[in-house]
Order: sequence, then structure tokens, then C-alpha cells
Amino acid sequence: MYSLGFDIGGTKCAVVLGKGEMPQSHEELIIDKIAFPTEVKRGYKVIIQEMLDTADTLLKRNGITDTQKELIGIGISCGGPLNSFKGTINCPPNLPDWDNVPIVSMFREYFGVKTVLQNDANACAVAEWKFGSGKGTKNMVFLTFGTGMGAGLILDGKLYSGTNDMAGEVGHIRLSEDGPEGYGKRGSFEGFCSGGGIARLTNSLIEKAKENGEESILFGNEISAKTVAVAAKSGDALAKRIYEICAEKLGLGLSILIDILNPEAIVIGSIYSREPELFDDILNDVIKNEALSYSREVCKILPATLGNSIGDYAALGLCF
Repeated sequence: MYSLGFDIGGTKCAVVLGKGEMPQSHEELIIDKIAFPTEVKRGYKVIIQEMLDTADTLLKRNGITDTQKELIGIGISCGGPLNSFKGTINCPPNLPDWDNVPIVSMFREYFGVKTVLQNDANACAVAEWKFGSGKGTKNMVFLTFGTGMGAGLILDGKLYSGTNDMAGEVGHIRLSEDGPEGYGKRGSFEGFCSGGGIARLTNSLIEKAKENGEESILFGNEISAKTVAVAAKSGDALAKRIYEICAEKLGLGLSILIDILNPEAIVIGSIYSREPELFDDILNDVIKNEALSYSREVCKILPATLGNSIGDYAALGLCF
């Protein structure tokens, strides 16, 4: 038996074939994979047809001829907004013409097996819960901390997506009266703790640093969360200050989640998982001062472990 996953993104799509039962180690789950550029201008009908054709190629080269008998199910991970209950994708920002696309019924009809759709943050939460840092927990929060800041919630041993799939939109929480904009709100969690937010914060502080006569290797260079992290690790004072601000706000956001949800673990991906040493001292001090002690003491802050393959595991994890 096998599992089949589709990871749909604005830049690329991937079709992943996995085992049909949980292996001892997650590294053994993925059997084969084919990825291709999304090229969103082609429109959703062309892209979906390429996904189906790619899946047929993947199944054929692995000797799978009867999907109804050989697949345990299909998982689809895609950026929101979407409706996981109806199985529709509702025009995500990076997929502009995907308006009310009934992708679950289309795939279920084509392959003849159970098909599950979830937004990418929820799917990644399931992946880290099933295979990664959150394995063995009953209550876990996964934070994307990449291009944006979103959360997937595992509560009481189940994925919680809310009344209309809007649970976990933590990036919209305001952490300060002012600050870089994220999720359409200045001073938001996403404004301070995301790739775009760090870049915007850096650009605003560069102007002030120049006015104050400071020097920085960031001046005149491309600004991104990665380049600022490299500068901070090299000892650049401005870059270190930027990550200190980000770490403080991350600690505040985590404290809110700890107090409200009382999780066993908060697993953080992308930017944090690559450079935890830039955050840990400050965010742990903030959590110590802000979060309730009883809740704080039972919650671990962990970097995600699935790395660049998390999208593959996210899609397959939904099958289980």
C-alpha cells in the first residue's frame, strides 16, 4: 500500500509517493517525488492537469496500476484561504485565479480514493507532529516563521482548524502599537517575525543608523532575513540589534500561545530552525517574565526538524 501527496505552491508543485503505513523513521516514508514549476499564469486547469499527469507518471514508474486498491489516500497541502470541509481552494494570494476550485472532488473522482485538503501551515503541523520534533506530543503548536507567520494547532491529539479553517492565524496578533507591517497590520506578530518583516524592520533601522553615523555591512547590500542573520553572526551591531528585536517579539508571541493553549511543545520552522542561537537567550528570558510559570514549565520550544522537505512530509502526513 502507498500514500500520495500533492504540495501546491505559487513557485513550484510537488507530487510525492510514500509508503502506506508509518515506517520506524520518517526518512523511510518517501519513495519517489516529481516537482515542476507552477507558472501560475497558465491558470489552474492547466496546472491541475499537469499534477494529474505527473502523478500518473510517478505511479507508473513505481508499478502502481490500481489506485483504489493500492493507495490508502491522497493528501493535498496548499496555501490558504481554503475550505478543508468542502475541499475547495479559495483564491490564495500566490494562486490568483484559483477561485473556489473543488480540488478534493476532482482528485477523488480521478483516483477513486479518500482525499484530504489542508492549508500548508496545518499540513506542516501534522508533519512535525507525526514525523518531526512534535512526535509523541498531544498538544503542539507549529509556527511557520518563513515568508509569513502562521500556526498549525494540534490540540488534544487532533488537528484543530477552527470553525471555518481560520484557526492559527497568529501572524495577525498585534504585539506593539507600531512596527513593521505584516498581515495588513503594523506591529503584528508577522510584522516582526517573518522574512518580509525582518527585511522591512532592517530597512527602517538602516536609515536611522546612517543618520546616527553608525557603520554596518548591511549598508548597500541585499536585505533579507538570511543576509541579516549572516551579518549578525559576524558581529555586526546593527544586524544583532535587529535579531534582538525579533527575538523579543517572538518571545512575546510565544508567551501568549503558552498562556492560552498550554502546549507541550511549540515547534518553529524556517528562520528560527536555521538560526536558533540568534533567538534563544532573549526569547527564553521574555517567556520567563511573561508566561505563566505552570504552563511555561511544561512547554518546550523546539526547532522544526523536517527542513526543506517539510512540504513533502506535510502532503503525505495528511494521508494518515
